[in-house]
Amino acid sequence: MKYYKIASWFLALSMSIFGVLKFIHPFKTWYSVQISQSELGSLAYPLGIAGEIMVGLTLLICLNFKHKISTSTYKLITGISFFAIIMMMLTGIYVHLHPNVSADVLPLKIKPPYIPAFFLILAACTMLFTVKKDDI
Repeated sequence: MKYYKIASWFLALSMSIFGVLKFIHPFKTWYSVQISQSELGSLAYPLGIAGEIMVGLTLLICLNFKHKISTSTYKLITGISFFAIIMMMLTGIYVHLHPNVSADVLPLKIKPPYIPAFFLILAACTMLFTVKKDDI
């Protein structure tokens, strides 16, 4: 249970913060260059930011008001949120591995997708824990 709480709060806060950081220089510039160089299309820019902020806020709301939400609703909403994080991190891995995206515009200036892979694994493990555990 302790793992679940720490992982859920970490993902909720991280996703919210990373989404908001994309409005601030130099993160805004890096993110726009990543999107354009990876050829994801112009719609990916606002969807990526909105997705990170919405998933983060959704998890924060669920975690703060867990006692007011039925267990099945809580598991459904958090499960969908963790799945959305997995999809976003798969996109992040694609961006890191895309040959046109230079390391200069990536987090920590490293080309291997360590950060998105870490978040993907954490979200997947937490989602599995959510699905299998009866007493969340």
